Amino acid sequence: MTTPAQAPTCYRHPDRATYVRCTRCNRYICPECMRDAAVGHQCAECVGEGAKTVRQVRTHFGGAPVRTPMVTYVLIAINVVMFALQMVSPELQRELVLFSPAVADGEWYRLLTSAFLHYGPMHIVFNMWALYVIGPPLEIALGRVRFVALYLMSALGGSVVVYLLSTLGAQTAGASGAVFGLFGATFVIGRRLNMDTRWVIGLIVINLVITFVVPNISWQGHLGGLVTGAVIAAAYAYAPRNSRNAVQLGATVAVLLLFLVLIWWRTATLLSLYGVA
Repeated sequence: MTTPAQAPTCYRHPDRATYVRCTRCNRYICPECMRDAAVGHQCAECVGEGAKTVRQVRTHFGGAPVRTPMVTYVLIAINVVMFALQMVSPELQRELVLFSPAVADGEWYRLLTSAFLHYGPMHIVFNMWALYVIGPPLEIALGRVRFVALYLMSALGGSVVVYLLSTLGAQTAGASGAVFGLFGATFVIGRRLNMDTRWVIGLIVINLVITFVVPNISWQGHLGGLVTGAVIAAAYAYAPRNSRNAVQLGATVAVLLLFLVLIWWRTATLLSLYGVA
């Protein structure tokens, strides 16, 4: 008399008989533990281990893929909210605009906060329309982290040039520096991807003509943002693939350090001018 062989059981559920094995580790698995594979079935653990070895999809320039350009929309929302607050509280505008004597007195935050303020409906409408049009393609191409860095560095670059070259009594505000930075970045990224960039060149030329023809427009902020955006984008676009993240981060930090040195030098100059030790 012979004893029937005991049916194999699932390695995770010993009370469940099964004859199906994981094609990767060869352990028995029940229907609940089965995961479809290219050939046969795998257990949940093997599927998880396999996912770790899959290379994460990145954009052409190293960023995580972007389906919806949420950063662009958030930036637009912040600008709109700040404009509404300006209308409610004029004092807010006086506290946050770029005013060189105040910056020299230690209010360095104005170099960035001023980039989220606007003088009148037409000012914000034009800047937000430009951001809405040109922001999403750049955000999708670069990824969100690099796009945020590009935008903020362009805004800061515009403000730094205003701080260096504008008259002391000028009070400057607007996202134009950041928007011009996106113009410059679009040209650089387009050239890197072998795209037709003639429309971008035309857009930049038209806006520069407006900058120098229409009075009360900060040409310093526009040019500073344009150059900064082009430089940062070049570092992102042409960084070697095998050291891309390090080069991109290093270039961003280097430009930021340059800005800090220029801000320090201009501050020291203004304090000396006012006789402050």
